[in-house]
Order: sequence, then C-alpha cells, then structure tokens
Amino acid sequence: MKILVAYASKHGSTRAIAERIALRLEPAGHAAEARPVSSVGDLAAYDAFVIGSATYLGHWQTEATEFVRRHHTLLTGRPVWLFSSGPLGTEALDARGNDVRAAAEPKEIAELQEAILPREHRVFFGALDPGTLGVRDRLIRALPAGRALLPEGDFRDWQEIDTWCDAIARDLAALPPGGR
Repeated sequence: MKILVAYASKHGSTRAIAERIALRLEPAGHAAEARPVSSVGDLAAYDAFVIGSATYLGHWQTEATEFVRRHHTLLTGRPVWLFSSGPLGTEALDARGNDVRAAAEPKEIAELQEAILPREHRVFFGALDPGTLGVRDRLIRALPAGRALLPEGDFRDWQEIDTWCDAIARDLAALPPGGR
C-alpha cells in the first residue's frame, strides 16, 4: 500500500514523529512517505493516511485542520489514523490525577473524527528545544511559571510510537484489497 504521513509541525518535533512513522511502516511492505500538509498535492495516489499535527493552546495547527477539512470526502473512503504531538513532560497524570494526554486532545479532533471517521487518534508527548522558540514562547518561558508550563526536553516515547505504527501495519495487512 502507498501511505501518506502528512503533518504540520511548528518546531520540528511532529515532523520527526511523522518521519519515524513512515520509516516504521516501510519494513511491513508499505511505500510510506512523510510530507508537510502544505506540500501535499494529489491524494488520489495514496491508499491510506496518517495525519498529525503539533498541538498548541489546545488546537491543531491550522494548516493540518484545513487539510483534513479540504480533503474530507477522499479521506472518508480510505483508512486514516490521526495523531497529535504536544504535551510536554513525562507524567501521564497531572496533580489532580487527570490523564494529561486526554486533557491535551485538540479541540478540533471531535469535528475531524466525525468528518472522516479515522480508525484512531493518538496523542504523543512532544519535545521542546528553547532554541527553536519564537518571541511569544520565549516570553512565556521567562515568566515565573513559564518553565513549568513549557519544560525543555524531548518527551517523545519512541517505543510507544513504534508500537502504534506496528498496529497500523497489522490493520493495513488485514484489509481486503481496496478496503477501508
């Protein structure tokens, strides 16, 4: 199968996840490529999609949301998986015992799930390199609570991402030819 891993990445962390997904799907016999949503052309040549976006302030990147909205008719007829990248830190639960990743689910996901019926949406921890930040985020980090809000480091769990990719590969292998 030919698979597009389309992504919107602000500082490169989500791009790296998308590239890892594409590389992980290839040994399972799939021709997978990772591309920014802004540079994707005709989708008709792809059999399946994995679409991801960085999440900021509770939202997917606008270009990723618009990509799904623009192509919803085609995406509804193909296998699709969604992922979000964004929560920073290593703790799965916050101080109140709430699931950090469930709380980090972008506001657009419910709408996108209804529009294209993806097989799954997964939230992965992200990474923050202060050297890639713009003025606004540098100012936030300069506030007394800013470093706690935007901690520096790579919090991506590559084993979790690989396991998810392996599940996608198994799902694709189980599909009948041309199946959704």
